[in-house]
Amino acid sequence: MMVILLLQVIVVTALARWVTFRLVGRDYEAAVLVAGQCGFGLGATPTAIANMQAVTERFGHAPRAFIVVPIMGAFVIDLLNALVIGAFAAWLPSLRS
Repeated sequence: MMVILLLQVIVVTALARWVTFRLVGRDYEAAVLVAGQCGFGLGATPTAIANMQAVTERFGHAPRAFIVVPIMGAFVIDLLNALVIGAFAAWLPSLRS
């Protein structure tokens, strides 16, 4: 289990640092969004919000991040999960034959 957790931390860190930060603008708002992504990757929406609050309490507000992250975490991700699980459930019986 520790190996899986270590790999998860490595992948989330690499994705946040080299992909997300660059895609969302390489500024302070991007850094707060990346903190939220790390919360998602290692926990859930409340963890993402807690990460972002910790950053903004120390360095200042990031209003766009606090709009984007909760919407993505509470709404869009849930819809995508339903689609992915449905597709996987439909694909799984085809593996048995």
